[in-house]
Amino acid sequence: MFIKKTKSLCPVCFESLEAEVYEEDGKIRIKKECPQHGKFDNTYWSNAEIYKKVNDFIPTIKSVDNPQVTTHNEGCPNNCGICENHETSTVLGLIDVTNRCNLKCPVCFANAATSKRLYEPSFDEIRQMLKNLRDLEPTPTPAIQYAGGEPTVRKDIAELLKLARDEGFSHTQIATNGLRIARKESFAKELVDVGLNTVYLQFDGVTEEPYVYNRGKNILPQKLKAIENCRKVGLGIVLVPTIVKGINDDQIGDIIRFAIKNRDIVHGVNFQPVSFAGRTPADQVEEQRVTIPDFIELVTEQTNRAIVPDDFYPPSAVEPFSNFIGALEGKEPSVTLNCHQHCGIATYIFVDDDEKIIPVTNFIDVDRFLELLDENAHRLEEGGFAIKSRVLASSLKEIPKVLDKDNTPDSINIKDILVNVLKKRSYDSLGDFHKNSLLISCMHFMDPFNFDEDRVKKCVIHYAVPDGRIIPFCTMNSIYRSQIEEEFSTPLKPEKTLES
Repeated sequence: MFIKKTKSLCPVCFESLEAEVYEEDGKIRIKKECPQHGKFDNTYWSNAEIYKKVNDFIPTIKSVDNPQVTTHNEGCPNNCGICENHETSTVLGLIDVTNRCNLKCPVCFANAATSKRLYEPSFDEIRQMLKNLRDLEPTPTPAIQYAGGEPTVRKDIAELLKLARDEGFSHTQIATNGLRIARKESFAKELVDVGLNTVYLQFDGVTEEPYVYNRGKNILPQKLKAIENCRKVGLGIVLVPTIVKGINDDQIGDIIRFAIKNRDIVHGVNFQPVSFAGRTPADQVEEQRVTIPDFIELVTEQTNRAIVPDDFYPPSAVEPFSNFIGALEGKEPSVTLNCHQHCGIATYIFVDDDEKIIPVTNFIDVDRFLELLDENAHRLEEGGFAIKSRVLASSLKEIPKVLDKDNTPDSINIKDILVNVLKKRSYDSLGDFHKNSLLISCMHFMDPFNFDEDRVKKCVIHYAVPDGRIIPFCTMNSIYRSQIEEEFSTPLKPEKTLES
């Protein structure tokens, strides 16, 4: 059954192709044909019902007012960076601060540590990239992540993090394998002292096997040591497992339970099914593909249905919350998660004293709560006599109707938290929400096989690069990475390697 037309990529030559998304045997697939390299037909979402369900949360379009490039007649995703056709601003900016790495991971989408060239933007170049992200209008990028390669191999990484703070970023994080944090106990303290918020820690499982396959050797002991060193200084962690079918997809439940036991310092788990870019073998795509519905099914099975499919929502589902607060304050929301509804999925879980999992949907009627916020945001936009006071009063009156007191964990007073956020806009109150809670999410980054132009246009995770462009994540890793690293890198001397 036909679903839609879109544009995709040839996985061989990366040329833009007309593509069709369709339903067959309860799955969503994407097909296209390259004049040179033939036909390609791949799984997009393995469950058509879930694919259609998240279409209830199609985000609004909130483009930037000052795009960096124009597509002219080239069309998406050509001349990417951000163009006038892009439909979102940047929520999370990424900067690859190096292509050096102290690992050679077979599943690395950045293909780090294998190049014979050094890509390492200077301090001043990174400063300008940060400025480019903050100069976006009407909404400057609020959060930055340094990545690579392995960002901690740069000796000036602490100075770069301080620079991000100085340039106005309210949230900073690094994507790291954690080896340096494990090796040097004082390093975590250095990172805290310069304002790092989150360690985005590569974490593929609770046994050695996934590391041997995904990373080339068993580095689980170093992961555990890195977590302990972060705990000592109160540096928050998000675990980031790369999920490969047949390798560690059977450990999703164990990883969640590990996070629960370490929830004093681990604030969430962001599962990332392997993307078939970099060095991942192309002939294993269907064999190793894990889609978002696959992930949901695995979570359900491996938590003994403590978490079920109805607990999950796409990130775009929370847009009504941003819109309501923005309308109440009479200004554009500082953060709007208006990414494409098929980019990811997430839920919050709470944990009682016996480590029993309680999804947020057990005690909040999420659908009704979002409807309430949406309705009242529209009322605020329409205006009228004392509209803010009247809308706020009615919103506070409705809150108890969307809560289930009997199923609310003892550790959280959800009514007071929501009242404080809505009435006082006291976002510090959200800190209480995060106590004994974990964000469980899955972000399925695209590759040339399942590339969908519609998703790219609504990407909110963008790379800033040295030539001034700001490039959506999936086009960067599917098309532009090698070009940019070639242009802005220098040849390595024969005696040098990217591990040094």
